[in-house]
Amino acid sequence: MRVSPRERATARRAALQAVYQWQVSGGDAGEVITEFRQEGRLKGADQAYFVRLVRGVVGDAPSLDAALGKLLTDREVEEVDQVARALLRVGAYELRDCPETPWRVVINEAVRLAHEFGSEASHRYVNAVLDRLAQTWRGTEIAADPKRSRD
Repeated sequence: MRVSPRERATARRAALQAVYQWQVSGGDAGEVITEFRQEGRLKGADQAYFVRLVRGVVGDAPSLDAALGKLLTDREVEEVDQVARALLRVGAYELRDCPETPWRVVINEAVRLAHEFGSEASHRYVNAVLDRLAQTWRGTEIAADPKRSRD
């Protein structure tokens, strides 16, 4: 069964909120996922992708943070605003572990969510960091992208 881009976008939005909640309150991924399901917050979402993102980010946050930390020149990962940190973690996980999702989609969705939930300039910050990370993890895909030469 094919999943629509809208269902994926809804899953990504819910994953951002779930990762943010996990960052603020602690707990484990299973608790957050259960809460989102029980509260009906996954309506219209690709639930399998939501679970994959949340479990992936929560389960591998230290590794994701290490990769992000190498790219942050102005602060430590722990000092990044909670919303931007959640966006960076979800975006980093998708870039690294979801190769079926094009790199442009990952970055565009993260920027869109930064506009919706982040501070005034967070979309630029998220875009810059994820773009540099994409160069590392998706370099071959980016090099083969015919649109990239016009950017």
